[in-house]
Amino acid sequence: MNTKLTLKLNKEVIERAKKYASNQQLSLSKIVEAYLQSLTNEKSNEGLEISPFVKSISTGKKLPPDLDYKKEYSDHLLDKYK
Repeated sequence: MNTKLTLKLNKEVIERAKKYASNQQLSLSKIVEAYLQSLTNEKSNEGLEISPFVKSISTGKKLPPDLDYKKEYSDHLLDKYK
């Protein structure tokens, strides 16, 4: 079921988004819907392809749930600037 949504956005952002949507041959509504789906992780983004750049940086590794990324980054900086 589709429902209408009204958004207030910066005019320049809207114009750039419309141009992007046109170049991708997609509707702006479809792009916004896919983005919101990716944020909420409820459905897969059927019909939208993952960019080659994103595919190239994907490692397939999973991070441990208890990873303290702030400590890891701090340790990295301490080692880097010894």
